[in-house]
Amino acid sequence: MQTEIRNGRHAIAIAFAPVLVVTVSSFCSHKKSMDHNFYLSLLLLSVAFISFSLLVLFYKHRSPFTAPNLPPGQSGYPVIGESLEFLSTGWKGYPEKFIFDRMIKYSSEVFKTSIFGEPAVVLCGAKCNKFLFSNENKLVVAWWPKSVNKVFPTTLQSSSVVEESRRMRKLLPQFLKPEALQRYVGTMDTIAQRHFASLWENKSQVTVYPLAQRYTFLLACRLFMSVEDMNHVAKLAGPFESLASGIISVPIDLPGTPFNRGIKAAKSVRKELLDIIKQRKVDLDEGNASATQDIMSHMLLTSDENGQFMNELDIADKILGLLIGGHDTTSAACTFIVKYLAELPHVYDTVYQEQMEIAKSKPQGELLNWDDVNKMRYSWNVACEVLRLAPPLQGGFREAINDFIFNGFSIPKGWKLYWSANSTHKNPEYFAEPEKFEPRRFEGKGPEPYTFVPFGGGPRMCPGKEYARLEILVFMHNLVKRFKWEKLIPDEKIVINPLPTPANNLPIRLYPYKA
Repeated sequence: MQTEIRNGRHAIAIAFAPVLVVTVSSFCSHKKSMDHNFYLSLLLLSVAFISFSLLVLFYKHRSPFTAPNLPPGQSGYPVIGESLEFLSTGWKGYPEKFIFDRMIKYSSEVFKTSIFGEPAVVLCGAKCNKFLFSNENKLVVAWWPKSVNKVFPTTLQSSSVVEESRRMRKLLPQFLKPEALQRYVGTMDTIAQRHFASLWENKSQVTVYPLAQRYTFLLACRLFMSVEDMNHVAKLAGPFESLASGIISVPIDLPGTPFNRGIKAAKSVRKELLDIIKQRKVDLDEGNASATQDIMSHMLLTSDENGQFMNELDIADKILGLLIGGHDTTSAACTFIVKYLAELPHVYDTVYQEQMEIAKSKPQGELLNWDDVNKMRYSWNVACEVLRLAPPLQGGFREAINDFIFNGFSIPKGWKLYWSANSTHKNPEYFAEPEKFEPRRFEGKGPEPYTFVPFGGGPRMCPGKEYARLEILVFMHNLVKRFKWEKLIPDEKIVINPLPTPANNLPIRLYPYKA
């Protein structure tokens, strides 16, 4: 089969070669005669080039779908597959529709499709989640679109994605596990207090999403690399919107495209990070910085098993990735917490009572601590229900590193596998009345394993899960003890691109409590 495909591509190239030669010759001859032949030649050249490209891509795109015993489903259009429908359901605010429509149509937990130019299998349900998460680095490995590798070029320098993943997961636990994060609760509370004092208080109206982004980005800058100066933080934050959009865009590097803007934004932030890293090295040498003060110092001073240290550019890319992961997802979560608390007064009242009991139990001016956060049980149940209904992480991709069989279907090596949070989060098989907001789902033992997966699962479960919990709960505490609020757009549309966000960034009217 592969030989036939290769021969087919050669035949296409040979067939189109004369056309390309003739049209190029005609194009060049316009220098002597500016007439309609030039425009005709240009048209022929364009048609020939596009046809050649599409046919070659079609063969590349079609070939994997000839394997025997594939899951049910369809590959969609040549080259683009079903990408537009996959993305458009998110743009319309119903990302689960793409999944559930095909689950119904094919009556299977597994169906095939084609997304982002890649043959893919979508796995749905707790059983599938368990299989995928349990076979990390055995049958599957993490996969990122080409656009990510272009924005983060140092990810290509490792010998494998597995090696890169293991390397990062050795570095992060020292700072992101619960025992390590305990010492940062007071710092988080201080930053939250300053945030609300400067940007929320004495305002009758605010727009939540950009403020939540500022809060989470400031925390990430402080805890990951000890940057606190607001002007410096603002300089780093400026390009981030373009950067986040570019990562998941079509990888066309032409001026004005989201991908091009994303690459430029990454270069701008990376330059700032390199300056910070160079200064940190000086501070460490002179004893003006601590080896354990943040992740940046740890990366600079930690070698691998061969005694090799990461270079500055590699560290800059790692910090850049952490800044994206450490603030985009939690800012979306904080925004939806504000949304649901505005819509559900009885939930707000219970959260308020819990948080005020904690506030009143503390001496004036004392910061939150680890014990206080652990008392916020109902508040965290509310946050979990928000993460179930509006998961910042809609799902994730893996790549098959071997041929294997799942549910009786063949999954060829090289195929991409996509797991969907919504296939369980909004499925009545796992959550009764899935559209209803019910924090009590998370009391006791909580949901069944592999059904609640806002942080993924298995060896690749988000290492920042506990960091996100602290970040969200400190935000909730400082918010509800200061304000009640109402939405200014009652039926504001939700869009997913790629994170869920209110279409107008959630403007609200504030009603502050009297001091």
